[in-house]
Amino acid sequence: MSESKDKKNKWINQDSDALFGVVLKLENLDESRRFFRDLLTEKEIVELGQRWKVARMLAKGVSYVKIEEETAMSSATIARIHKWLKHGMGGYKLVLKRLKNNI
Repeated sequence: MSESKDKKNKWINQDSDALFGVVLKLENLDESRRFFRDLLTEKEIVELGQRWKVARMLAKGVSYVKIEEETAMSSATIARIHKWLKHGMGGYKLVLKRLKNNI
Protein backbone atom coordinates (compact mmCIF):
# COMPACT_ATOMS: atom_id res chain seq x y z
CA MET A 1 0.00 0.00 0.00
CA SER A 2 1.40 3.42 -0.90
CA GLU A 3 2.13 6.07 1.74
CA SER A 4 -0.64 8.40 0.50
CA LYS A 5 -3.09 5.47 0.52
CA ASP A 6 -2.04 4.65 4.11
CA LYS A 7 -2.79 8.22 5.22
CA LYS A 8 -6.09 8.31 3.37
CA ASN A 9 -7.28 5.07 4.96
CA LYS A 10 -5.68 5.42 8.39
CA TRP A 11 -8.98 4.32 9.92
CA ILE A 12 -8.43 0.88 8.40
CA ASN A 13 -6.15 -0.82 10.88
CA GLN A 14 -6.04 -3.79 13.27
CA ASP A 15 -7.84 -1.91 16.04
CA SER A 16 -10.75 -0.73 13.90
CA ASP A 17 -10.99 -4.14 12.23
CA ALA A 18 -11.17 -5.73 15.70
CA LEU A 19 -14.00 -3.33 16.54
CA PHE A 20 -15.92 -4.11 13.34
CA GLY A 21 -15.40 -7.81 13.96
CA VAL A 22 -16.77 -7.67 17.48
CA VAL A 23 -19.84 -5.73 16.28
CA LEU A 24 -20.57 -8.71 14.04
CA LYS A 25 -20.69 -10.90 17.17
CA LEU A 26 -23.58 -8.93 18.70
CA GLU A 27 -26.72 -11.03 18.49
CA ASN A 28 -29.60 -8.69 19.32
CA LEU A 29 -30.72 -5.16 20.15
CA ASP A 30 -30.07 -5.51 23.88
CA GLU A 31 -26.49 -6.71 23.30
CA SER A 32 -25.93 -3.87 20.84
CA ARG A 33 -27.26 -1.28 23.29
CA ARG A 34 -25.08 -2.60 26.10
CA PHE A 35 -21.92 -2.77 23.99
CA PHE A 36 -22.29 0.64 22.37
CA ARG A 37 -23.19 2.28 25.69
CA ASP A 38 -19.96 0.94 27.19
CA LEU A 39 -18.00 2.01 24.11
CA LEU A 40 -19.50 5.46 23.51
CA THR A 41 -20.91 8.36 25.47
CA GLU A 42 -24.66 8.91 25.39
CA LYS A 43 -24.06 12.01 23.26
CA GLU A 44 -22.04 10.02 20.71
CA ILE A 45 -24.75 7.35 20.49
CA VAL A 46 -27.43 10.00 19.95
CA GLU A 47 -25.35 11.65 17.23
CA LEU A 48 -24.71 8.37 15.41
CA GLY A 49 -28.42 7.58 15.62
CA GLN A 50 -29.23 11.00 14.18
CA ARG A 51 -26.75 10.52 11.34
CA TRP A 52 -28.40 7.20 10.50
CA LYS A 53 -31.81 8.90 10.59
CA VAL A 54 -30.53 11.59 8.21
CA ALA A 55 -29.28 8.93 5.79
CA ARG A 56 -32.66 7.17 5.84
CA MET A 57 -34.51 10.45 5.31
CA LEU A 58 -32.23 11.44 2.42
CA ALA A 59 -32.77 8.05 0.82
CA LYS A 60 -36.52 8.75 0.94
CA GLY A 61 -36.00 12.13 -0.75
CA VAL A 62 -36.81 14.30 2.28
CA SER A 63 -35.61 17.91 1.92
CA TYR A 64 -32.64 19.29 3.83
CA VAL A 65 -34.93 21.82 5.54
CA LYS A 66 -37.28 19.11 6.84
CA ILE A 67 -34.31 16.97 7.94
CA GLU A 68 -32.76 19.94 9.78
CA GLU A 69 -36.06 20.63 11.54
CA GLU A 70 -36.59 17.02 12.56
CA THR A 71 -33.03 16.09 13.56
CA ALA A 72 -31.44 19.41 14.55
CA MET A 73 -28.40 18.36 12.48
CA SER A 74 -26.60 21.17 10.67
CA SER A 75 -26.98 21.59 6.93
CA ALA A 76 -23.24 20.91 6.62
CA THR A 77 -23.61 17.55 8.36
CA ILE A 78 -26.64 16.69 6.25
CA ALA A 79 -24.70 17.59 3.10
CA ARG A 80 -21.77 15.44 4.22
CA ILE A 81 -24.06 12.47 4.87
CA HIS A 82 -25.71 13.05 1.48
CA LYS A 83 -22.27 13.01 -0.16
CA TRP A 84 -21.39 9.72 1.58
CA LEU A 85 -24.79 8.28 0.66
CA LYS A 86 -24.21 9.09 -3.02
CA HIS A 87 -20.43 8.71 -3.37
CA GLY A 88 -19.17 6.94 -0.25
CA MET A 89 -18.06 3.34 0.11
CA GLY A 90 -21.59 2.03 -0.40
CA GLY A 91 -22.26 1.16 3.23
CA TYR A 92 -25.39 3.26 3.53
CA LYS A 93 -26.77 1.89 0.27
CA LEU A 94 -26.01 -1.68 1.28
CA VAL A 95 -27.85 -1.46 4.58
CA LEU A 96 -30.74 0.57 3.18
CA LYS A 97 -31.23 -2.06 0.46
CA ARG A 98 -31.19 -4.88 3.02
CA LEU A 99 -33.70 -3.08 5.21
CA LYS A 100 -35.97 -2.47 2.23
CA ASN A 101 -35.86 -6.16 1.35
CA ASN A 102 -36.86 -7.11 4.92
CA ILE A 103 -39.91 -4.85 5.10
